[in-house]
Amino acid sequence: MTLHFTQPEFERRKGRLLVEMAERKLDGLLMFQQESMYWLTGYDTFGFCFFQSLWLGADGRLALLTRSADLRQAQHTSLIEDIRIWTDRADATPQQQLRDMVAGLGGSGARIGVEYESYGLTAAAGKKLDAAFEGFATLEDASRLVDRLRAVKSPAEIIYVRQAGKLALSAREAAIATVGPDVDEGEVLAAMQGAIFQGGGDYPANEFIIGSGADALLCRYKSGRRKLDGEDQITLEWAGAYRRYHAAMMETVIVGPPRDRHLELFAAAKQALEACAHAMIPGKTAGDVFAAHAHVMDGHGLSAHRLAACGYSLGAKFTPSWMDPPMFYEANPWVLEPGMVLFAHMILMDSETETAMCLGRTFLIGVNGNECLTEAPLDLIVN
Repeated sequence: MTLHFTQPEFERRKGRLLVEMAERKLDGLLMFQQESMYWLTGYDTFGFCFFQSLWLGADGRLALLTRSADLRQAQHTSLIEDIRIWTDRADATPQQQLRDMVAGLGGSGARIGVEYESYGLTAAAGKKLDAAFEGFATLEDASRLVDRLRAVKSPAEIIYVRQAGKLALSAREAAIATVGPDVDEGEVLAAMQGAIFQGGGDYPANEFIIGSGADALLCRYKSGRRKLDGEDQITLEWAGAYRRYHAAMMETVIVGPPRDRHLELFAAAKQALEACAHAMIPGKTAGDVFAAHAHVMDGHGLSAHRLAACGYSLGAKFTPSWMDPPMFYEANPWVLEPGMVLFAHMILMDSETETAMCLGRTFLIGVNGNECLTEAPLDLIVN
């Protein structure tokens, strides 16, 4: 069996979740987020793209309904002992099998929380779930219940986050050493991901963002490659991933002499990142962090070139995204606490001049302040 945490660690997590369930008067919880299953039991798979669910009853009993392809995955990576299999066929009814499983565990007439907001539960499957449980139990949305608990990392989790930060820095060094005139974007990606794999890291929960020239203004990965010109710009957003825990970074690297607009945007991005770091302390809200970002950007006259969000929480994540709540957007009331891991990204995209400038770091919230886990000079990188 491959478990990345000790039995007592998992028991503490279950205890915290059972307390929250009791406060919400839930008799059980049906989890569909892979992150929840991993956090609670160690279960590690990408099989959540098919229907599967983990049950936790108020009595502490766990049971997993999944496909045959994930039976050994669950046995090998988790502490789940009760594993049920639903059969692949044209008329498969896994929702009905889930109801039968819950019935056998005493769930008839129960008040059950469901992680409806989950990549692992499509809208179609959710409708079938509701239909299967109609008249059997009361279902209520409990989508953010585990997310709230996962947001504050334990000391054991922070060990892995720190290692992810080291891997992110290794990828940064590899990128800086590779970027230059006539270099293919694929070479940069290979160097960055290679550094992470060689350091014992994992695939990230979403693709690295890479774009040069006009594509440096994109905030998403797209297929296709180009070679860098003698005077160019390349935007990179990536994350070190270790035991599924992420630490992200972001940079825009200039090839050849930077334009005046690059210098102007970098000055604003650096000042905004420093302002956000100052706001990332216990008691402040996610909205406060965004306000710090917007105040600086707008003060530089860049309101039209910034985004409506400037970061988010990080943790153990699975595809298609490494983003966790809370997100930094206007007036988000989520209060920051010690143990949270937060990524702040300053993204400036001036479409009029086709100039990009991005800067991002990952921070760990402490009792009195924060610590940058991806500490690197806040200097404009020119190759």
